[in-house]
Amino acid sequence: MSAVTQPGPVTASGNPLGRSLRDSLIVARRNLIRMSRIPEMLIFGLIQPIMFVVLFTYVFGGSMKIGGSTSALDYKNFLMAGIFAQTVTFATAGSGAGIADDMHKGLIDRFRSLPMARGAVLTGRTLADLVQTALTLLVLAMVALLVGWRVGSDGDTNAGKVLAAFGLLLLLGYAFTWIGALIGLTVRTPEAATSGGLVWLFPVTFLSNAFVDTGNMTPWLRHIAEWNPFSATVQAARVLFADPGRSGSHAWPMAHPVWASLIYSVLIIAVFRTLAVRKYRSATA
Repeated sequence: MSAVTQPGPVTASGNPLGRSLRDSLIVARRNLIRMSRIPEMLIFGLIQPIMFVVLFTYVFGGSMKIGGSTSALDYKNFLMAGIFAQTVTFATAGSGAGIADDMHKGLIDRFRSLPMARGAVLTGRTLADLVQTALTLLVLAMVALLVGWRVGSDGDTNAGKVLAAFGLLLLLGYAFTWIGALIGLTVRTPEAATSGGLVWLFPVTFLSNAFVDTGNMTPWLRHIAEWNPFSATVQAARVLFADPGRSGSHAWPMAHPVWASLIYSVLIIAVFRTLAVRKYRSATA
């Protein structure tokens, strides 16, 4: 009587990098389909930045000094880079909550049973969040144009520089989603992930050059704000948009904001992706 050979575990073959990319895109597609079925996620994500635009522009616009000017139009053009940057970074909370929800429901354990790259689950999730953030940023830019924001208000710019500015903003948002991924893997519930994803974002975004000119801050506070990675991206966007508020500070991130923004974002991705993937392996092992 011949013995029956039992099938072994399913293994994936092929180039590891190509397989990881393919698996990440599959997971990203799954998350995008899920997001498309819950349109209120995008709608509610837009309400907060639109409220900030309206409140800061029409309530505080006339009392803020930008380069000695109290013009509401100057402040409006100054403000928008900060609102854009705040919007992309606040996606961190949603990313962490989504991963925590998948962990809580056991979906991550089911992914682990499949022959897929370990980092693909997190990479796919962050890529899907990046697409959602890009759509939010597009709508917000249209709203900004409606309320009077214009690029080139303080110099010359072009379409390439404007696209580069939005690219840096999205890169910062993508970097911060890896921080959210780590938080989502660390806490036990989606509610805790949402709170944990927001509690540190408020000091990061407000202790910066996003809403006020750092030249009006006390010296010690100004130094913190000027070396804030968030401030570097805001400053880079203002330079590329040719909007008011381009700092004359000698701090390196403010003097070279485009390079500083790139370096900060790449470092954040490298560090927190490594920590998140390591936490993913230990948390689901």
